[in-house]
Amino acid sequence: MMGDRQKWDRIYSDCEDGALQAADVLTQNRHLLPLSGVAMDLACGLGANSLLMAQAGLDVLSWDISPVAIDKLSNLAAARGLPIRAEVVDVEQQPPQAQSLDVLVVTHFLSRELVPALIAALKPGGLLFYQTYCREKVSGRGPSNPEYLLKDNELLTLFDGLKIRVYREESLLGEHDQGWRDQAMLVAEKSR
Repeated sequence: MMGDRQKWDRIYSDCEDGALQAADVLTQNRHLLPLSGVAMDLACGLGANSLLMAQAGLDVLSWDISPVAIDKLSNLAAARGLPIRAEVVDVEQQPPQAQSLDVLVVTHFLSRELVPALIAALKPGGLLFYQTYCREKVSGRGPSNPEYLLKDNELLTLFDGLKIRVYREESLLGEHDQGWRDQAMLVAEKSR
């Protein structure tokens, strides 16, 4: 854990708060968020998704392995008067509790072994917003290690027990300099 923690602490130490931007899966589908409930931003980084969800009126839990990221998010949330509970948690060692979340947001983080716990964490009717990088990319953005990259349509199979509400993955089709490339996004609902 210390290796990952130190790596991410270094990365987040150099990031400016002004560069925060919520993930496309959340900004493009914000209208699907419930009006109230408990939301988690898993592996939240500096917490742009957390801020958006708190502004939308959700009770937000923000977990990340990096104390630097959590400190920055806590300070920013306090300055904006947003009630975000930000905690240092190694999510691979301590996944969220079963049936504890109305909304779960995971962006730019991939741990296939964690998928059953993520599904279990959703309450009936809960929503999963997921976005991360694919192996079939048109640019060098994102990780290079295939372990952290989605195979073609993999999000659909990882979360096939949920009802798919939104899915987008353009792969290598058409004109590579246009569209939404290099990533896949999914919004899925747990059966009631």
